Amino acid sequence: MDQHSSAPPDPFSDPQSVARYKEGPPRIVPGFADMQRMTTLILSECVPQKGRVLVVGAGGGLELQTFAQAHPGWTFDGVDPSAEMIRLAEQTLGPLLSRVRLYPGEVDMAPDGPFDAATCLLTMHFVERKKRQRMAVEIRRRLRPGSPFVVVHMSIPDYEDAKARAHWLSRYAAFAVSSGVAPRNADTARATMESRLNILTPEHDEAILHEAGFSNINLFYAGFTFRGWVAYA
Repeated sequence: MDQHSSAPPDPFSDPQSVARYKEGPPRIVPGFADMQRMTTLILSECVPQKGRVLVVGAGGGLELQTFAQAHPGWTFDGVDPSAEMIRLAEQTLGPLLSRVRLYPGEVDMAPDGPFDAATCLLTMHFVERKKRQRMAVEIRRRLRPGSPFVVVHMSIPDYEDAKARAHWLSRYAAFAVSSGVAPRNADTARATMESRLNILTPEHDEAILHEAGFSNINLFYAGFTFRGWVAYA
């Protein structure tokens, strides 16, 4: 028997999982809608009326929809490695798609810009540290000097400590259950995250941004296992 035959499918390439994707983030990410709204407000501090924004991990289209609805003059370039998630983004955006260009692949497939801002929401925890560092460098290279980069993902204090890690991930599962996720599904998600995601500590996450050349790095959002920063090119 193929040793990989019982492995769970990649949720971002499995059509059934992708079809349910939009139900997930609002139920498992504390303050999901407000986090997106805060991101929009942070971008609007610097992005001009006819600005251009790079969205990394754009599949699904949820943040693109929020940004585009709030600012009719902005245009967007989005990248995502999952073709299924890009198709979902196209469906989510509907008529807003006229202001968006989507590219299958990673950040190196994005145009060189220069962009007035960039975002990477709920994506970096899928990426191992060295590759995450390269992504941050490539994003900064595409930004105008002084432009904001907003990044949000799972980031857990004392993640190397097994007891502390288990405590934080239990909080994640409890929040999901309180949002209507079945306890068994929440426990499965918790175990999957611990074994498969590349979660770092906030200190390591900020160090990656510093090493990529970003400055004035500030935490603007924290919700249990999730953290969000704004940094400037």
